[in-house]
Amino acid sequence: MVLSTPLPFVEDFINELDKGLKIYKPELGLSRIQRSWLGLCLMGIILTNSLCWARFERASLGKYKVGALSWMFRKAKLPWTMMLQVGVEIVLRQHGISEGVLTSDDSDHRRTKKTKRIYKAHKIKDKSSGGYINGQTIVLLMLVTPKVSLPVGFEFYQPDPAQQAWKKEDKRLQKQGLAKKKRPPAPEPNPSYPSKPQLALQLIEQFREHHGQIKVKAVVADALYGQAKFMDAAAALFGGIQVISQLRHNQNIRYRNRKQYVSYYFSTYQGVAQLVSIRGQAPITVTMGSARVEVCAHGQKRFVIALKYPGEQDYRYLVATDLSWRSLDIVQAYTLRWLVEVFFEDWKSYEGWAQLAKQTGEEGSSRGLTLSLLLDLCLLLHPEQLARVDNKLPACTVGSLQRRIQIEALLIFVQQLVQAPNPTEQLTQLSRSAQEFFGLRPSGKHMSGRDLGRLEPTPNLKHRAAA
Repeated sequence: MVLSTPLPFVEDFINELDKGLKIYKPELGLSRIQRSWLGLCLMGIILTNSLCWARFERASLGKYKVGALSWMFRKAKLPWTMMLQVGVEIVLRQHGISEGVLTSDDSDHRRTKKTKRIYKAHKIKDKSSGGYINGQTIVLLMLVTPKVSLPVGFEFYQPDPAQQAWKKEDKRLQKQGLAKKKRPPAPEPNPSYPSKPQLALQLIEQFREHHGQIKVKAVVADALYGQAKFMDAAAALFGGIQVISQLRHNQNIRYRNRKQYVSYYFSTYQGVAQLVSIRGQAPITVTMGSARVEVCAHGQKRFVIALKYPGEQDYRYLVATDLSWRSLDIVQAYTLRWLVEVFFEDWKSYEGWAQLAKQTGEEGSSRGLTLSLLLDLCLLLHPEQLARVDNKLPACTVGSLQRRIQIEALLIFVQQLVQAPNPTEQLTQLSRSAQEFFGLRPSGKHMSGRDLGRLEPTPNLKHRAAA
């Protein structure tokens, strides 16, 4: 694909972004060059599925140079902090969204084994292999609405090195049989290394500050965020809304002054079959049990639900702060958490940042990720997407939209070429540029041009074979 001028819907999004920034603060408006560069970046990510200046240069056949693109990324005084929030505001206004559910989750992105220049790269447990990788962890906040789901904030996470060293040493001493009172105590939490629930709370607070007109009906997160501090704080930010998470099977609850595992409590009560609509799809039959009991670690009564999907052997245990909700409504709200997993899959596959984004330092990672999320917001304003959502039809996937935009960009480029004053000369120039920027490189797979070696017997050594 040839990278030329941005498509009209991309230009419209950037113009609206400029207007929104000026409304927030007049001095934050984008200059003509900044708007042009931003549109080029969004189109470059769509066409190359990467955030790589060299690929942008090749896709533009040398029209845009690596040095100039990189300089704008590093040196231009763009309001990076506000651009994502203004982009979210544009999508909310265009789609007429007034309420939704916030869901938070984290995702790991593999990096090279040894790197000191990638922001907050650290050792991560690899779920697929069971080993360890070096990578970045992103905590993302997403708004799920009746129309579209969109990212509204992100933070990079890095564990506290002192805490990690203590855990490693504590496990070693445990294996030696040393009692807990003889082992060193855990170090005090370092504010420079906030935990994932703390980062999620910061993102929720930022969302409330920037988009106070949106009615948040619930906050949903997985088991990692099922802590009393997170759940109570998230509920209090919006005046006591519902917060739903998960409990471990061995979490202690108190029922009739008796302390017991949540799994043991529900094993004594047979669950009942109920029809549940998963994310608005056709209902399925699940096995459920529920109780309003005290969760010991939370120090107060919670709504606890045991849930088992068809084909599963073990229950999972949901926990909710608002006791006035029905158990069926809590389960259906919790299923929305899966949508953030779908977003991560789409984002990593089609929106550039996780494909080839090697910008270094804090600015490189955070600005690159902002560009990628701005593209996701921009795609929600594609004319086809807007028409489908307005007519209550299923929205398009990111992959299909990307392919449609690539074809649209190619057709516009061909149209400009045909309408040029001298199309033959223009085509000849393009051919020369293509050969220059898409040169062929020698392959290491084939032996052409190299010595394969002497592959035959030596007559003087035949007697050795006979012997």
